[in-house]
Amino acid sequence: MATTDLDTVRELYAAFARRDLDTIRAAIHPDFVMRQSEVLPWGGTHRGPDGFFAFLGTLLSHIDSTLEIEQLYDSGDHVVEVGYTVGTVHATGTPYRIREVHIWQLREGLLTSYEVHLDVERMLAALRGEVAVA
Repeated sequence: MATTDLDTVRELYAAFARRDLDTIRAAIHPDFVMRQSEVLPWGGTHRGPDGFFAFLGTLLSHIDSTLEIEQLYDSGDHVVEVGYTVGTVHATGTPYRIREVHIWQLREGLLTSYEVHLDVERMLAALRGEVAVA
């Protein structure tokens, strides 16, 4: 059976949950581009597998996070995830649960782009030590 882009993204989320960095790296196309709001300490544009892992390192140095995935949608040339990012801020221990959306694009089974959209103001509040639970 052929693997769909939706299957690939599902496996990627499972790899994140297991902290399986080899599987994640193998799924990233060399031309990969990731974007998240630049106002977040880990935000900005990140390119290629090394850029993604630099993003991930910065992210995990600030927060401990897991995903609550509500829905995954195959929209043709994109896979969209809707859910929550849930965790705590390392510096303060502040809990958060923040609505987010991920938009993935794949080519030939590899990730070529990733956009993260979340409630930035709520995340900034959590980073300041304010409880941010939706």
